[in-house]
Amino acid sequence: MRPVDLAREHGLSTQAVRNYEDAGILPAAERTVHGYRTYTPLHAEALRAFLALVAGHGHQAATAIMQAVDRGATEDALRLIDESHGQLLDDRRTLQAVEAALRDLAPVPQERGDTFIGPLARRLGIRPATLRKWENAGLVRPHRDPQTGYRVYGAADVRDVRLAHQLRRGGYLLEQIAPLIAQVRSAGGIGPLEATLRDWQDRLSARGRAMLKGAAALDAYLCVRHP
Repeated sequence: MRPVDLAREHGLSTQAVRNYEDAGILPAAERTVHGYRTYTPLHAEALRAFLALVAGHGHQAATAIMQAVDRGATEDALRLIDESHGQLLDDRRTLQAVEAALRDLAPVPQERGDTFIGPLARRLGIRPATLRKWENAGLVRPHRDPQTGYRVYGAADVRDVRLAHQLRRGGYLLEQIAPLIAQVRSAGGIGPLEATLRDWQDRLSARGRAMLKGAAALDAYLCVRHP
């Protein structure tokens, strides 16, 4: 089987197939006496598995999963899959928490916070520079300690940061998030947010279905690789 034969099934370029092999996503191909790559049904299953995994886990995680399988570290691959499922579950729980919080939103009183930019950034796994960027975009409005000038995040600020963080992970742009955060702050109800929440739920459902398809494709590859 030539690179073009693998590429044609998925609408890829032959160079993409070669790149996947070079990255360890596909097993190493045999070479003809003239140096041309020859692929087998094993490579075809590997490519199907990778592309199916990308849809649910993303390119980086799918690459790591296939690299683990191809070096014989199946347990590492399964752990990576478990981590992705854990992240999806966390996102579902966050969505449920956001929906519950918005259901009966009340204005949050202005009060002195006790969280600073460094600890908050570490808690969310982002950089302090990201929080400063969100502040410049109007997503969050921490006040400054009058003596030190440090940013201080109160309960309302932390809520806004968490909501912004999840929406960013859901693929929303800063300019799309800003009006949502403003709506949350004003406690004007969830009407304007309903479409976004439905879209968020649809994205999570699509990701879950894609993970199922990816698991089936990976299992098919493993069956061929380890009959």
